[in-house]
Amino acid sequence: MKRRDFIAALGGVLLCPPLAARAQQLNQMPRLGVLMGYGKDDPDAQARIAALRQGLEQLGRSEGRNIQIEIRYAAGVPGLFRQYAKELADLNPDVIIADTTASAAALVRATHSIPIVFVSVTDPVGNGYVKNLANPGGNITGFTNFEFAMSGKWLEVLKDISPGIERVAVVFNPETAAGRGSFFLEPIKASAPSIAVKIFPAPVQNDAEIERVIAEFAHDPHGGLIVTLDAFTAVHRDTIIAQAAARKLPSVYPLEHYVVAGGLVSYGVDASDLHRRAASYVDRIIRGEKPADLPIQQPTKFNLVVNLKTAHALDLTVPPTLLSRADDVIE
Repeated sequence: MKRRDFIAALGGVLLCPPLAARAQQLNQMPRLGVLMGYGKDDPDAQARIAALRQGLEQLGRSEGRNIQIEIRYAAGVPGLFRQYAKELADLNPDVIIADTTASAAALVRATHSIPIVFVSVTDPVGNGYVKNLANPGGNITGFTNFEFAMSGKWLEVLKDISPGIERVAVVFNPETAAGRGSFFLEPIKASAPSIAVKIFPAPVQNDAEIERVIAEFAHDPHGGLIVTLDAFTAVHRDTIIAQAAARKLPSVYPLEHYVVAGGLVSYGVDASDLHRRAASYVDRIIRGEKPADLPIQQPTKFNLVVNLKTAHALDLTVPPTLLSRADDVIE
């Protein structure tokens, strides 16, 4: 054998084991799938993903080093939830994160074996995802984004900021909202008599319906809006906010990013905090614990956010008592 050929062959022998070891390492690296309810470019979606990554890193799991992450963004489109849920299930990751109720619904249909950790999901027991909060059973557990007192709080905040309100439309998409909208609608109706307002369901499924429904509701005076927790309303928040502004309708929203986008006021959970906390369940499942044994976690942080610029545009004076309770005020 020529000296050059011998050296080349020897180099190949020396290089092959590390390359093979690297490939084996990649194959053995835990894989996390993530089905987001929002679009990829949505600032809130990116904040949630950043919080999830931060939570994982705090537990010693860094993407590309000791965990792989596959993300799909359904952008509030029912068909995409189903498509991406199947794609992620076919990849057979160690765990899948389900962001929003619609993501969880699609993944529950797509797999009965891959562990699922849902985040920002409403009514997992009523939807049939788990047996109960303490002992979920099956392959799914996670973090809820709603507790029933929030419904009354939405009405209370709306009445505080606009005392003349007599009629309230509740905006939701029956295709993606929990209980086809009834989960929020029923407790809101139950709270309405205590503050003397009438409730009007406002189901919508696209931008044209949002514009039509809000325009029709605004024909009569003394109206306001409640926008419920839903991937669809989050994705279409710009249209909802613009229509509320155009019709001079005071509106309360479920999450802070609606108010950052120009909405009047929000009261709801800190969604990024839920995603950061979800990392602990991902880590525990990768280490061998079962979703069935991990209790459902409920929200612990709630934020009240007020947009004073929007209030001024609506000719509203925000009461000092409401401002003093606010966690954030947008000037």
